[in-house]
Amino acid sequence: MFDPPARLAPTVFARLPEHFRRPIRSEWADANKAGHPVDCFLEGPSFDREGRLYVTDIPHGRVFRISPAGEWTLITEYDGWPNGLKIDRDGRIVITDYKQGLVRLDPDTGAITPLLRHHRSEGFKGVNDLVFGAHGEIYFTDQGQTGWQDATGRVFRLRVDGTVDQLIDTIPSPNGIALNREQTQLYVGVTRANAVWRLPLVGGGVSKVGTWIQLSGGLSGPDGLAVDAEGGLVVAHAGLCVWRFDRLGQPTHRIDTPFPTNVAFGGPQNRSLFITESGDGCIMRAELPVAGLPLPGTGLALPGTGPSLPGTGPSLPGTGPSLPGTGPSLASHA
Repeated sequence: MFDPPARLAPTVFARLPEHFRRPIRSEWADANKAGHPVDCFLEGPSFDREGRLYVTDIPHGRVFRISPAGEWTLITEYDGWPNGLKIDRDGRIVITDYKQGLVRLDPDTGAITPLLRHHRSEGFKGVNDLVFGAHGEIYFTDQGQTGWQDATGRVFRLRVDGTVDQLIDTIPSPNGIALNREQTQLYVGVTRANAVWRLPLVGGGVSKVGTWIQLSGGLSGPDGLAVDAEGGLVVAHAGLCVWRFDRLGQPTHRIDTPFPTNVAFGGPQNRSLFITESGDGCIMRAELPVAGLPLPGTGLALPGTGPSLPGTGPSLPGTGPSLPGTGPSLASHA
């Protein structure tokens, strides 16, 4: 159907040090890894303005920061299952936590503060990943244990005035999420369908949602996503490899690594792709011919942005009065 994609060989950028590894059973591993001890499960890669890489460790409730030299620092450890992590243009860090909903992280103190715990007084199934829009709004997936047996996974939008919009509730396992270059549609990795869906943003909601890329094989399915400067999409296909597709959905590059869960662009000219290799607790690195799309938090402008959403502005909720469903800071240990 397509020409074979070019293969790129990754290298190890950094490996979680042994003294941080915890080969013990956990409630998360009991539910998601058949009870096997998991010493770490890395996710949520995101760079700050200083070029430092943040990653989460889901089963042990930890967030690490990795220096450009590959040195690891434990930023926080708390009662949660942190998965996705993104940094806004002003440096604020928001995490999608399977247990706690959306939370904010203070990287200086390690404090975790609730941002959004529920929608219309109902708890989330288990939020997974997020992406910031150009004006500070947050789009996030609510995956839980959904799949074809229960195709009720959801995508939400949290506007900066605190309004929460449920955009869709019929996805069999929504996982990674990204906005296209023009900020007119969402891409969602639908793990159990082994596909990437496209959600056009129309009239305050979504319309004509459909499959954009149908994958096959692997031990799991598409996980984390990242968009590049040409409008292409990078997909972490957990249990197989990392793919790069052009803006038409045609495969151009393949990076072989056993269990990639998420990806983030960084490095010189933003052309290096950093991959959370969760099977081994490593961060892999590969050089791509196309730079990543600058994201909020990098200090660079987003090309192709459009008008503000109703209710958007310069700051997220939580900088003023608390949102409904929020409360005091969660216990945190830096």
